[in-house]
Parts: sequence; C-alpha cells; structure tokens
Amino acid sequence: MGIKSLFLAFIGFGGGIAVGSGVVAFLTVLGIIPRLMQLSKTYCFIRAYEWSVVLGAVIGGWLNLRNASFHGSPMLLIAIGLFSGVFIGMLAAALTEVLNVLPILAKRIGFGEKLLVIIMAIVLGKVLGSLFHWMVYVNQ
Repeated sequence: MGIKSLFLAFIGFGGGIAVGSGVVAFLTVLGIIPRLMQLSKTYCFIRAYEWSVVLGAVIGGWLNLRNASFHGSPMLLIAIGLFSGVFIGMLAAALTEVLNVLPILAKRIGFGEKLLVIIMAIVLGKVLGSLFHWMVYVNQ
C-alpha cells in the first residue's frame, strides 16, 4: 500500500469522524432521542434506542460505500419503507417540537388557534407528495 492510499484512508477516516461527531452532537444537543422516548413512553427501551442509532449509522455507511441494493419481496420492501418513514417522521416531529418551529410560525402568520390544521396540512402534503413521487416518477 502506497503513501497515496494511506493518505486517502486517513482523509476518509477523518471525514467519517467529523460527520459522526456532528450527528451525535445534533442528536445530543437537541435531545431528540430522549424526547422521542418521552413522547412514546418507552424509557425501558433506552438500550434499543442507543443500539439502533449506532447500528443504523454503521450499516447505512457500509451499505452506502458498497453501493448495495436490495432485491427482496415487495412485502419486505414495504415494511422497510414503512419503518423508515415512521423513523424519519418521528425524528422530524421531535426536531420541530424541540425547536418550537410550528408554534412560532403559527403565531407569526396569525394561525395560533389553528395549529392542528397546519400540522395536518404538512402531514397530508408529505404523504400525498411521497405517493405521487413513487407512483408517477419511480414507475417510469
């Protein structure tokens, strides 16, 4: 292995450490995982939360480096997509709640009493947009 390969490995490792530290800082400083546990009342599963974050990051990084693709049954892919969507949705909801984005937005635009309408519009827009994307663009 030449000096060039060692240098590239060092740069890649350093980049991975920087990105990993940023993700951990993001999750820690904003308190997203504890807030998810509080909302779902699942404090007893704290080790599962920790390991799922760690394993998700490691396996996701490894699959990304390998350019992997899944060839499974449609039912398995539907389940994976469903769980991924639930995770992303809960993460976005926890982040939004931690940062108090929606109450501030509702107050600024004069919809303070209609916060539920704003949330449902966001949810339905996301669902319909995702369905449109998968039914129209992915099938072409």
